[in-house]
Amino acid sequence: MTLAKKIVLLLMAAGMLLAVFLESIPSQAQETKHDMGAHDMGAMGAQGASTDSYKAAMDKMHSAMMAIEYSGNADVDFARGMIPHHQAAIDMAKVELANGKDPEMRKLAEAVIAAQEAEIKQMQDWLAAHPVK
Repeated sequence: MTLAKKIVLLLMAAGMLLAVFLESIPSQAQETKHDMGAHDMGAMGAQGASTDSYKAAMDKMHSAMMAIEYSGNADVDFARGMIPHHQAAIDMAKVELANGKDPEMRKLAEAVIAAQEAEIKQMQDWLAAHPVK
């Protein structure tokens, strides 16, 4: 066997090993992701009354969004999905007002509440004026 053929075979073998290695990386990442699910994710951050309230607002939003009855009409489904999303923003802003200390964040929370309430009303009015056929 010539030296050139040996080099080609060596490079092919190295390429195959590299391909096997690269194929195993996503599997290892997924295993790590699944392993983390077994740990208490709450331990990864600070806990407190505001944290519990933020989590509750998010859980409420996710439940409401998953319960939406889709109509197949993009406009209707957009409004139906955005209402609980906006309500979560209001709920989270209220947590900020109840627990936050920074004047800038408190002012932002007040603005979020005003804007999101107005938009929820707009979407509810639109939905009432455009019943699904």
